Amino acid sequence: MHLRVKDRRPDGYHNLESIFVTLAFGDTLWVERTEEEGGCTILMDWQTLQATGKVSPEGTLPLEKNSVYRAVSLFRGETGFRGGIRVRVKKRIPLGAGLGGGSSDAASMLRALQFLVAPELPQEELREMALALGSDVPFFLQGGTAFVSGRGEQVLPLKALEEVWVVLVYPGFPSDTAGAFRLLDQGRREPGLVKDEGMRELIGALGKYPGFWPYRNDFLQVFLEEGNQEQAAVYQRVMQELKRWEADFVGLSGAGSTCFGIFSKGGVAKEAGIALSGREAAPDQRYFVQVTFPLAYVVNEGVE
Repeated sequence: MHLRVKDRRPDGYHNLESIFVTLAFGDTLWVERTEEEGGCTILMDWQTLQATGKVSPEGTLPLEKNSVYRAVSLFRGETGFRGGIRVRVKKRIPLGAGLGGGSSDAASMLRALQFLVAPELPQEELREMALALGSDVPFFLQGGTAFVSGRGEQVLPLKALEEVWVVLVYPGFPSDTAGAFRLLDQGRREPGLVKDEGMRELIGALGKYPGFWPYRNDFLQVFLEEGNQEQAAVYQRVMQELKRWEADFVGLSGAGSTCFGIFSKGGVAKEAGIALSGREAAPDQRYFVQVTFPLAYVVNEGVE
């Protein structure tokens, strides 16, 4: 919902200042143990791609880049677990959408493995694995609403958003996260010199009417001014449509490419979602639109 990219760290990552919110929308994983020693079978159901008119990407994503597979491999290396695992993934979150699809899948896989084979595993060790898998993964171990800083390892739980609806609009093209960071760094005359908004002010604004939120996303401006101009025109068009439907707040999620609108009226949000669902992003390719709401869920320490 809010994303400031600050200085680049010695380890190559950037320090971030962000507010993350989990939504009642995501992928679903079914995980079970098998008798195949060391085996890992992952079955993907690409529902989102069917909805947007794209063909299945079967075979286009190398297994070693699959976040679920990487989570299993890391867990094996850290714990010595050698049993067989079978995973079925109902993939609803579009690829390259800036919605944390891969990160949330990785976090869910770690939680599932902890529950199935290592319930005594300390939470700190699980968090370290999460950070090794990606900067967003530690947040998804917890969920809810949080102020996230550092490279993603500092997660401060916040009171959940209430009485708002969210309309997500994936515009038909993915965003390359690494490329987005490069574009952002190139566009800064003085890389790393980013004004600190003030954590207390940002957190306090959550309790205000969304129309007064001071939140922003550093990637949006650079996409509009220095990115692919055809895609910039799509971003502008989607956000204008959301504003036309009287969204209280409009923004970009993560490093793109999903735009979102925050609505205080559920009926208006649903009408906006229906209207935008009928739009074409390109010939034979439709916007992927989801109307949803924030989740007030935080994972308890340990496994019950």
